[in-house]
Amino acid sequence: MTYQQPFNSVEKELISRADFCIKPYLQRSNARAFWQIISTILPIAVLWLVVAEIGHSPLYFLQKALALFPLLGLLALFSSRAFSLMHDCGHGSLFRSFWLNRTIGFLLGVVNAIPQHPWSRDHAFHHRHNGNWEIYRGPIDVLSLEEYQALTKPRKLLYVISRHWLMLFPGGFYYLIIKPRVTLILTLTDFIWSIAKAILNGLLTMNFSKISSLSIRLRSHNSGYGNTFGEQFDLVANNIAVIICWLLMSQWLGTGLFWSCYSVVMTASAAIFICLFFVQHNFKDSYASCTEDWDLLLGALEGSSNLRLPRWMDWFFADISFHSLHHVCDRIPNYHLRACQLENQHLLKNAMTLSLVDIPSCFGYILWNSKSQKLTTIREAQKISQLSNSL
Repeated sequence: MTYQQPFNSVEKELISRADFCIKPYLQRSNARAFWQIISTILPIAVLWLVVAEIGHSPLYFLQKALALFPLLGLLALFSSRAFSLMHDCGHGSLFRSFWLNRTIGFLLGVVNAIPQHPWSRDHAFHHRHNGNWEIYRGPIDVLSLEEYQALTKPRKLLYVISRHWLMLFPGGFYYLIIKPRVTLILTLTDFIWSIAKAILNGLLTMNFSKISSLSIRLRSHNSGYGNTFGEQFDLVANNIAVIICWLLMSQWLGTGLFWSCYSVVMTASAAIFICLFFVQHNFKDSYASCTEDWDLLLGALEGSSNLRLPRWMDWFFADISFHSLHHVCDRIPNYHLRACQLENQHLLKNAMTLSLVDIPSCFGYILWNSKSQKLTTIREAQKISQLSNSL
């Protein structure tokens, strides 16, 4: 783990966002963006064609499984790249046009089976509050130390198990495949039931604004998908498009072959980008302030880690490994991030840099100590609890 001490008080006063050379790297290129899309979607299509050929071949089951395994691994990586490009569209940084970002972002959301517009708005909330752990608790809803200590032993155990790195896989499947569909089903069921009750109880006694408000229903299911009409529309449109694609793919490949391969690909892809997101914010000495002391720039520089990855992995993740700079300015297109990082590396010298071997240790930091304003581990929390009990 490469780490320098956080910025001292003098450096905090001297470093400001204006010190960064960013403007030359804000220029977006439709040509480069379209090439990134083509070089991502075309291989996905080709790989699925090869999957179909192998799946329909006379090979034995074990032979098919061995032949499909590397293809599914590649599909997971390309799906992760599609998600990274969808992420750029959400920031409006991939294409020059707002509508191109919205349209291509929606299509990439269909590829990833997730409503892109609601996701990007939620992600923008993360950028606005990164490092303020009083407001934003990360992708796994980290508890504060006080909240954890107030839990019963069974609930503490459940919390630890549910935040274990192995839960990336079932959690990833739920995040992409199940949650958007269940949210829509619950919302529509609630909506239809409200109308039925209105008819039974008499229309005049019902509040039609509440009956017709999908936003209220979406929020009541804690989906994060219903804050605006645009989010509601994207949720419905995404579900329709995704389900149509599922039906067509099932008809083409066969239901068993498609779902066995698709489930593996989407689970692995989701696990990859959730893992990346987690370790880029949950690590030793990550900036974890309360609202009163929070600073946006420090949240970007000290609350985001950079990853030292092989170049081929950076390609699949669209250079999101340069994460501190991405948080300094999220409008920098991914195809300029590397050059911008080199230009500003003297200002990023104190940011955390992680390599692949450092990633497992990050999964221990699943508690926020609001008193010390640091992320902490379960073991450290137990020591604190024992110390306070002995006093």
